[in-house]
Amino acid sequence: MSVAKAIESAARAAALGLSLVIFSPLANAQQPTPAALASAKELIAITGATALFSPLIAGVVEQAKVLYLQQNPALAKDLNDISTRMRTDLQPRFAELTDEVARLYSANFTEQELKDILAFYRTTAGKKLLAEQPKIVDASMKFAQDWANTLSDQVIAKMREELKKRGHAL
Repeated sequence: MSVAKAIESAARAAALGLSLVIFSPLANAQQPTPAALASAKELIAITGATALFSPLIAGVVEQAKVLYLQQNPALAKDLNDISTRMRTDLQPRFAELTDEVARLYSANFTEQELKDILAFYRTTAGKKLLAEQPKIVDASMKFAQDWANTLSDQVIAKMREELKKRGHAL
């Protein structure tokens, strides 16, 4: 997998975790106010969304390192040193991700809506949602996978049955 594809895959995965963002066409969106951007950044922090992006820099550096190691394993020591320095040097670029996500939030929610969402997350129910949601999502994904596997088995069996009715030997 190329570094560009790794970045794209990681970014897509992170974007899925940001379930509050409704991506509407941004061409007609007004520029968000500084207060809206600040509220959006606070929302990103309170929901833990930055944790979704945290592994991106290290992952990209590691993938690049692996590409070079595959070509020449003797480069391991130098690549380890370079990788460590690059992760540190690139860390300030992390703000690019959070700034863009904040812009997306503030382009899709008004400043007041962002404040209302933040207010909810500060309530007991909001805090509980933040705490329980990862477990619920994990359990939901496991259930959905099991359900899809069972459905797949049923569809395959039904198709086989229908094909046999039509004279196909399987």
